[in-house]
Amino acid sequence: MKEFSIPQEIQNIAETLIQNGFEAYLVGGSVRDLLLNNPQKDWDITTNALPKEIQKLFSDSVYENEFGTVGVKTRSEDPTLKVVEITTFRIEGTYSDKRHPDEVKFAKTIEEDLSRRDFAMNAMAINLKTKNIKLKADLVDPHGGLEDIKDKIIRTVGEADKRFNEDALRLLRAVRFSAQLGFAIEKETQKAIKKNAALLKHIAEERIRDEFQKLIMTSHSAEGVFALQEFGLLEYVIPELLEGVGCKQNKHHVYTVFEHNVRALEYATEKNYSLEVRLASLLHDVGKPRTKNGVGENATFYNHEMVGARIAKDALDRLRFPRDLVQRVRHLIRYHMFYYNVGEVSEAGVRRFIARVGVENIDEILNVREADRVGSKVPKAFPYKLRHLLFMIDKVRHDPVHPKMLAVKGDEIMQLLNISAGPRVGDILFVLLEEVLDDPSKNNKEYLEERVREFGTLSPLELKKLADEGRKKKDLIEEGVENDMKKRYFVK
Repeated sequence: MKEFSIPQEIQNIAETLIQNGFEAYLVGGSVRDLLLNNPQKDWDITTNALPKEIQKLFSDSVYENEFGTVGVKTRSEDPTLKVVEITTFRIEGTYSDKRHPDEVKFAKTIEEDLSRRDFAMNAMAINLKTKNIKLKADLVDPHGGLEDIKDKIIRTVGEADKRFNEDALRLLRAVRFSAQLGFAIEKETQKAIKKNAALLKHIAEERIRDEFQKLIMTSHSAEGVFALQEFGLLEYVIPELLEGVGCKQNKHHVYTVFEHNVRALEYATEKNYSLEVRLASLLHDVGKPRTKNGVGENATFYNHEMVGARIAKDALDRLRFPRDLVQRVRHLIRYHMFYYNVGEVSEAGVRRFIARVGVENIDEILNVREADRVGSKVPKAFPYKLRHLLFMIDKVRHDPVHPKMLAVKGDEIMQLLNISAGPRVGDILFVLLEEVLDDPSKNNKEYLEERVREFGTLSPLELKKLADEGRKKKDLIEEGVENDMKKRYFVK
């Protein structure tokens, strides 16, 4: 008979409860993960002791909620055990907001408590009355959760419609658990998800974001996104992706825009790339449907990366993702279309590429490019020309590519020309950097100071015109993108 190893911290808490006449059960996801031999994210205990009684037994505890949960501090070195949540058996009333119960009532038995939970695999408990836990003797499983785990099935506790109407976030949780565990969603539960998908509009964006982020970081993220689309949930998460459903591309692609985006995510997931790269891979071509011109094999999608970057930013902002993460994803999408061919782009072009995208973003932009290629079903994720680009980047990465790397600084310009801080200083720095990007040997103090004096003889309007001409000058790599696309799509 299978036995379980329960941490000493949990045993100590259980012993205290039991010695004082109360029951103690390990419950919920803790039991599921134990049965699956998965790493524990946390350990949850449920008991018939009331919150005030729990607090009396555990002086170093916190109770700051309305749901009967007391956090007991254990001083464990294990982060999953530092605070163990103990919740009184409870049953819940109606859910007017489709997320939180209007009223929480304490229950008398573990079976009543388990009946309120979302899925059968999460509605199990292990009686902690003994140290040597045995599956058959100590598992409380009134809803068949153990069989569901064996069959790799996700099924609601009781009536699916009722469970989803109680808490609409469970709609997303079902898909996320499916992607996280590699389980199938039971047919009646699937039907209920499709029927109740619109309930997600009642859920706060932050809660949707949390579930979506967890799904994206699972090992089956692509299957999860396909499921969101199939069940009608994607409309309430990132509806912009749906514009790519059925949107055919051209002769360079075998998939629709939507499938291409999801398969790019699949590759990013297989490579265990960061959240930013996974999101950028999923959204990298989200701008294509709005920029499509023409039909059939010669259709074009000019500037889809710029449009897509804006769409992605709006979508992630709406879901309340952190601002710095949104900006990084937007940046990766904006520059994922960089062009590079051996012998066609100079070292100056590579410097401008680094200056534009930031040396700190190079690796992740290349990761998105790999995902884009594999999502297009090309034979090689990282061909020779991309390896050669890495060689070129390594060759010039220590060259000056940012105003801060110039031999002359802003305060020195102000001192040389006896001017105060303002747009004129910025214009001079920009023009100097343009010269140095073309020829790094010019990045010496003597030469740059002489150029500063020359610029000092120009009127503010003349200097601004010179700087604007530089800003309008196309990045050599972006020119390559345009020329390459014109060649491929037979456009003059």
